[in-house]
Amino acid sequence: MHQPPHPETYRDALRAFLREDWGTQDWTTAAVPDRPMTARVVAKADLVLAGLPMAVEVFRISDPALVIRASTRDGQRVSKGAELFTVEGSSHGILLAERVMLNLLQRLSGTATLTRQFVDAVEGTGARILDTRKTTPGLKLLEKYAVRCGGGVNHRLTLGDGVLLKENHLAAAGGVRAAVEAARRVAPNLVKIEVEAENLGQLKACLELPEVDGVLLDNMSLEQLREAVALRDRSGRRLFLEASGNLTLDRARAVAETGVDFLSVGALTHSAPAADLSLRMD
Repeated sequence: MHQPPHPETYRDALRAFLREDWGTQDWTTAAVPDRPMTARVVAKADLVLAGLPMAVEVFRISDPALVIRASTRDGQRVSKGAELFTVEGSSHGILLAERVMLNLLQRLSGTATLTRQFVDAVEGTGARILDTRKTTPGLKLLEKYAVRCGGGVNHRLTLGDGVLLKENHLAAAGGVRAAVEAARRVAPNLVKIEVEAENLGQLKACLELPEVDGVLLDNMSLEQLREAVALRDRSGRRLFLEASGNLTLDRARAVAETGVDFLSVGALTHSAPAADLSLRMD
C-alpha cells in the first residue's frame, strides 16, 4: 500500500488548477442539460496507476455530491481496456472536473509506469531506483508519490531532508573537505551528508572523511562505477553509492550490476510520457 500525501497538502493546488481551467465561465457545459449520469475512466494502454486519491479530490471539489467507485488502486498494474473507476452524479459536475482530473491522473500514472519499468530493469541486482528534484513546481509531492507507486524510492522531498553537496557547492566552499566539514557543523546530527563526485579522486577524498554518508557518482562510465564500488568495499566504509547521469532504460541494468546501491533517474519526473486514459459518460 502506497501512503499518499494528506489531502490538505494538495487540495489548494487542485482548487487553483480548476480555477485556471474554468476561467470565468464554461460556456460549453452550460449549453448542455445538467442531469444524472455515470462516467467511466478507462485505461487505453497498459500502465501503473497513480493519482487516484487526487482524481477523487478533483471531483469532490467540482461537486461534493458525486459518487466515485474505484475498482483499482494506486501502484496496481492495469491492462489496456480496464475500467479504473466510475463517477455518478451531475453531468455538469463531471464535465467541469474532467480535464484537470485526467491531466493529473495521466501525468502521475505516466511517472509510476516509467518508474516501474526502471525497477523491473534492475530487478535482482540489489540496486534501487531513486527520483530527483527535477520535478514540476507545485506538483513535487504528487510526482514523488507517483514514483513510490511505481516501486521507486524518494531521494529528498525538500532541501531540509538531507545534505547533497554538488559541484557548485564544492566550488563555493573550496573543495570536498571544506564543504563536508562546513555541512557537518550546520546540519543536525541525524541529517545525512552526500557528496557528488565527478571523478574517482573526489570519491577517494570522501572515503577519508567519516562525516560522509554517501557519494553520488556523476556521469561515470561502467568501468569507473565498478572501480568506485571496489574502492568503497576495500575501504571498509559503509558509504552508499548512487549512480546518476545518462541513465536510460537500456543502460540501467548494466549500471546496477556494477554494484552501486542506487540509480537516480531525473526522467521519472521530468520526461515520463503521460499514460493514456479516457473518460466516457453513459
